[in-house]
Parts: sequence; structure tokens; C-alpha cells
Amino acid sequence: MLVDLSGKTALVTGSTQGIGAAIATGLARAGARVAVNGRSAASVDKAVERLKDEHGGAEFLRAPGDISTDDGARQVFDAVPQADILINNLGVFGAASALDISDDEWRRYFEVNVLTAVRMIRHYLPGMKDRSWGRIQNIASDSALVTPAEMIHYGTSKTALLAVSRGFAKEAAGSGVTVNSVIAGPTHTGGVEDFVYELVDPALPWDEAQREFMVKHRPQSLIQRLIEPEEIAHMVVYLSSPLASATTGGALRVDGGYVDSIVP
Repeated sequence: MLVDLSGKTALVTGSTQGIGAAIATGLARAGARVAVNGRSAASVDKAVERLKDEHGGAEFLRAPGDISTDDGARQVFDAVPQADILINNLGVFGAASALDISDDEWRRYFEVNVLTAVRMIRHYLPGMKDRSWGRIQNIASDSALVTPAEMIHYGTSKTALLAVSRGFAKEAAGSGVTVNSVIAGPTHTGGVEDFVYELVDPALPWDEAQREFMVKHRPQSLIQRLIEPEEIAHMVVYLSSPLASATTGGALRVDGGYVDSIVP
């Protein structure tokens, strides 16, 4: 398939590294002008310079700002007044015993993983509707469907994100704007490596640690490995394109497949 996003402006939240950086790269390769977002100007500058070095000719914009705050969100809106493609990727995760998660931590997960997406959509969706074209994707997680015992606060926030996607898809009905969730499985990023070593013997070499993590903590995976960020990005780029014009209100899985029969 030929995906051509020339002339489109994309904003990817939380895109200085990991899945977000892979998505920014994929969209730029398809011809989009991509705004890179992170909490600090320094982190965004560093990411943009790295992306430009790796992908000469691609156009990257700087959109620093902590979008979990009103001031940070306004900073991003000033840098990117309108977008044709919005990818809500920002999220936090971590392991914690269910009975040890405080109210403040529950609020933080909801604020970062859910309300940031709502805030971004509320700003950019009206312009997309006015132009009769737009693509919005919320990066959810398999934890939304099969909630891990060690991270129920994370799973709950991602379940809420599925409802956010479905609800805004209805708001955009008939407008030419699509809104979808991408359900990502356990993905190989630096942060996930740290997370894996919280749950398995930190003395294990990485390949062994990954295998033990998948067997003990994600046995439902059919591919039995961590997903690479680029594999998530491939789905996102497709859904961002004109080729996906009839896909909206959906939850598209890039989760490695599931043995668990309760997962649709």
C-alpha cells in the first residue's frame, strides 16, 4: 500500500522516545509534517535533532509542554494551532500492589492517561470537522482488556481511554474525521525494560529476562515476545491515512494475539 500524508500536519504526544518516537518517524516517512511533544524544551530539541539526523528530509516541529497541565497544553496549542492527525500516545505505567495504590496515584494515572487525550481532542477536533478531514488515535493497551494484577490503575485508565475513543468517534460522525484506539501489547522500550526487571531477576541477561516475563506475566501472548515500537507505528500510519477512511470508533489490536477467549 502507498500511504501518502504529504501536506498533513501530525501531532504525537509523548514522542521524544519509545513508541511515540517510532510513530513520529513512521508518519514523517509517509510525508507528514510531525510535531514532537515532550515535557521539556530540552528533551524535544534533543529528540528532533536525532530524528532529523536519522531521517534526512523529513520535517519535524517542536511542541514542548506538559499536557497534563493547562499551561503545558496551551504551550503545545500555541506551537501547533491546528493538526490534521492527532496521536495521543502520552502515558505512564508501573507495577504496584492493588492495595498500595494511593488516591493521589489513581488521580495521576487518570490525569495523564485519560484527561490529556480528552484535552487534546477537545482542542483539535473542531478544526478537523470544519475541514472535513482528520485522524485521531488514542494509544491504548491490552491491559484495558486483560488487566494485570500488578497494575490495575494503569489497566483502568486504558479501559477508560477506549470509551473516550468511542465517544468522540460518535461526536465526529459524518464529518470525515475518524477516531480510533490502537491496543498495544507489551512493547520493547527502555521504560519497559526497567519494568520487566522489576518483576523478574535483575541479574538475568535481557533475552532471558524477556522470555521469563512473557511466560510468567503475559502468558496469553501468541507471539511470546515483546512487540517492537515500529510494529505499533505501522498500524498508526495506516489508520492516519486516507486508506482507513471507513475505520472509526474501533479498537485495533497490535497486542501479539491472545489466548484468552474473553478478549474480542
